[in-house]
Amino acid sequence: MPADAGDTTHAEKIDEGGSMSYRDGRFWQPDVTVASVIMAEGRVLCVEERVSGRVVINQPAGHLEPDESLIDAAVREAREETGWDVRPTGFLGAYQWKAPETGRHYLRFAFSAEPLGHDPSRPLDEGIVQAIWMSPDELLAARDRHRSPLVWQAVADHLAGLQTPLSILRHMD
Repeated sequence: MPADAGDTTHAEKIDEGGSMSYRDGRFWQPDVTVASVIMAEGRVLCVEERVSGRVVINQPAGHLEPDESLIDAAVREAREETGWDVRPTGFLGAYQWKAPETGRHYLRFAFSAEPLGHDPSRPLDEGIVQAIWMSPDELLAARDRHRSPLVWQAVADHLAGLQTPLSILRHMD
């Protein structure tokens, strides 16, 4: 059904404010990231990383690279940030978040994973202070140091059993 001449669409309202518009050949795009909740013996594998002069706690996480599947990205980020090889076991979900300090938008795909083996001699990504195992209670108590609210939400979802099979994801070449 066509809109009345006086109706203004959501996109047009945004355009009036000078925001990105597909009609003008400009568009908004979130940072696409992956993260893994890796658990063993009741503990969660986390990383301490330096961000904007602060040491924060995060899951092994990072940006999706061109031509990479979400699952491959999650495995790669865990290895690069912790030295651990992991096997993703389930898809926890897709999480949207806007960082209040920067205004950047993130779309994070989170996975449950199990650790397979550790290479302590592997150099960790730049900015990573250390990989640490924390109990869920310890992680929750350190909430003021979490890089974002996505850190605890993914762990809480994992602990609640809110995961789906990896087969729900498709990577089309």
